[in-house]
Amino acid sequence: MAVGTVVSRATGLIRNVLQAAALGTGLLASTYNTANTVPTSLYTLLIGGALNAVLVPQLVRARATEADGGRAYEQRLVTLVLCVLAVGTVLAVWLAPQIVSLYMRDSPSHHEAFQLTVVFARFLLPQIFFYGVFGMLGQVLNAREKFGAMMWTPVLNNAVLIGMFAAYLGMMTLPDRVEDITGTQVWLLGLGTTCGIALQALALVPFVRATGFRFRPRFDWRGTGLGKSAHAAKWTLLYVLANQVALTVVTNYANAADQKLPHDGVGYSAYTYAQTIWMLPQSIVTVSLVTAMLPRMSRAAAEGRLTELRGDLTRALRLSGVVIVPTAFLFLALGPQIASLLYAHGASDAESALPLGQMLQAFGLGLVPFSVQYLLLRGFYAFEDTRTPFWMTAWTAAVNIALATVCHLTLPARWAVVGMAAAYTLSYAAGLGLTVWRLRRRLGSRIDPAGSLTGGYAKLMLAAALSAALGWAATRACAQSLGTGTGPTALALAAGVLTLALAYFALTRLLKIPEVRRR
Repeated sequence: MAVGTVVSRATGLIRNVLQAAALGTGLLASTYNTANTVPTSLYTLLIGGALNAVLVPQLVRARATEADGGRAYEQRLVTLVLCVLAVGTVLAVWLAPQIVSLYMRDSPSHHEAFQLTVVFARFLLPQIFFYGVFGMLGQVLNAREKFGAMMWTPVLNNAVLIGMFAAYLGMMTLPDRVEDITGTQVWLLGLGTTCGIALQALALVPFVRATGFRFRPRFDWRGTGLGKSAHAAKWTLLYVLANQVALTVVTNYANAADQKLPHDGVGYSAYTYAQTIWMLPQSIVTVSLVTAMLPRMSRAAAEGRLTELRGDLTRALRLSGVVIVPTAFLFLALGPQIASLLYAHGASDAESALPLGQMLQAFGLGLVPFSVQYLLLRGFYAFEDTRTPFWMTAWTAAVNIALATVCHLTLPARWAVVGMAAAYTLSYAAGLGLTVWRLRRRLGSRIDPAGSLTGGYAKLMLAAALSAALGWAATRACAQSLGTGTGPTALALAAGVLTLALAYFALTRLLKIPEVRRR
């Protein structure tokens, strides 16, 4: 699973680099990125959150307890999901201008940017249906403990988008203003992006069929147990809504910064690219662990084996922390160098990539509470408790919105979105403490009764902080002697990363951290 995720994320990063080279990091790029955010957000609101958090435990339970192995339940569930997605997609395309207005302000001076975002949105909103197909078929596979296909098929989407952006870069002229983009370029970007998601979804069909699943539409939903799923999904919907409200507010503020400084890379596109890099270790390590362990944790919770459930959570936290903690400090120490190496090409340059690197630094340490909270919330989902995660997320989202609003109102446009990235970090730090307290009450004791988790993370933080300082010094020394440019930047960054990695490995061995020593 992790290998598939690594390949998927690596090709996704290549796609992002080509996208930044083609569209830059300013207002033009933000019209496309904002429109591409809308279908993901609406899919998550419609059904995505419920699929990920609620329906896997329900599918596992149905397969274990129903006489037909849960087949009828699966058929009804897939039928219901497809109906919701079809209706939701049609409505979203129809209401595209109203939806876009939530994410980007329409004003006389920036009306062209708003209109271009609406045009992109009409091309991209059909992705809602295909995201749903991918998610539903993926959960059918996950319930059967078949995880590989869902990790590998996004590579197909990335391959389509890499080809699309390469074709875009091969065009005779690349616009750097919203007003200069051509109809052909808009069609290429819009159709190519949606086709990539469609291919990703349909590629799961052979794998699902190989498990014996055959789709037969069933509309006899009443009295079949779907009501319980809908009740559980109610809180998940509110959970997703809280996250989406925060995302909408931040996107609106970040687009406002882009509108003030349209060519400086200080707004939403830079924020998105920085967050994409920041999320890589979470996607590769933490999500892979959770995807594999959630069915097992759900069975342990259903059978009252709380000791085993605590053991699974503790093991996941320990294993993920070994990678997550040093990566967080890597982003803090070397964010600008990473951004310059990846994004200072084509329509972007080193100056416009600098704010992106500073956003990556601001996100940096937030990776630790973000990853830990993500894991701990799955402890509640194993009990089919979706109410508590909603309240945890609502608190985190409220803190994020409040801090982002302060940044938007008080900081100049150049620094406002950097401040919002730091606000994101602080909001998850605030949410983690509350989540730990509530999960301890749910489990009836500490997550790790031996009490070694806190000490283990303290050692990891110490080793990572010292290693990051050495990595930063090595990068700075190399940069001063080698000069500027892509080659020197790559060499300086490589020296810093290597220094950090070697120092971290040596320090974790010295501090006797078992997850490192046993390897």
